[in-house]
Amino acid sequence: MTERQYVKLTKEDRVAILTIDNPPVNMISVSVVNDLRNALEEAWGDDDVKVIVVTGGGQMVFVAGADINTIMQLNTPAEAKEVLMQVHELFQRIENSSKPIIAAINGHCLGAGNEMAMACHIRIANNRAMFGQPEIGLGIIPGFGGTQRLSRLVGKAKALELILTGDRITGAEAASIGLVNKAVPGTEVMKTALGLAKKIASFGRPSITAAVEAVNVGLTVNLPEALEIEADKFSSLVETEDMREGLSAFLEKRQPNFQDK
Repeated sequence: MTERQYVKLTKEDRVAILTIDNPPVNMISVSVVNDLRNALEEAWGDDDVKVIVVTGGGQMVFVAGADINTIMQLNTPAEAKEVLMQVHELFQRIENSSKPIIAAINGHCLGAGNEMAMACHIRIANNRAMFGQPEIGLGIIPGFGGTQRLSRLVGKAKALELILTGDRITGAEAASIGLVNKAVPGTEVMKTALGLAKKIASFGRPSITAAVEAVNVGLTVNLPEALEIEADKFSSLVETEDMREGLSAFLEKRQPNFQDK
């Protein structure tokens, strides 16, 4: 197992848990991005892992933004864009991961933290956590995908309101506008996220992968093309052992025993 300073990787059943631990507020820096990429590569390459959960170290903060010192050191547009594109590449890999990635948002989720969470497939949040894109108050805008993913999740008007005011909203409000899937008491965040991850991991890998890829790719094309993609993914499952097991278990009124084949 690779040594990493800022991201810890543990496993529970078929779930990899990645914990970002950069006290005091888990700021996103170049080093954190590199450690996160490394930990994800390990989880993606582990055949025993079917679902990934990403969370923040401590109870009060998920990720509270990007490292201001890193931003201060950017002197030219070219330098800034190079840094942004490195993070974009990682967040796009998270978004396009065939292994579902769940953000367990245990505390404040601001700026780059919210941008990373939005790249994950599913978000479970502390109902008292604070969400926001406060960059406007720093004389900048969200640069790690915030202007694009936020508008796609909550709509143009609400996204612009949050981006242009820098206002913060609670986890409960984030759930009400569709920014997160579910808001729960703080003590229940990891329990809920892990329960969801383990439920997903109990199903067959071929169908999990096909579902994620059908949704991800389908969103990038028009509806007729997306339906063709869905049909192709469905058809690819017909010859799998897991499909036969799932159908047989349903007819026999028993729980299926999927083998990821």
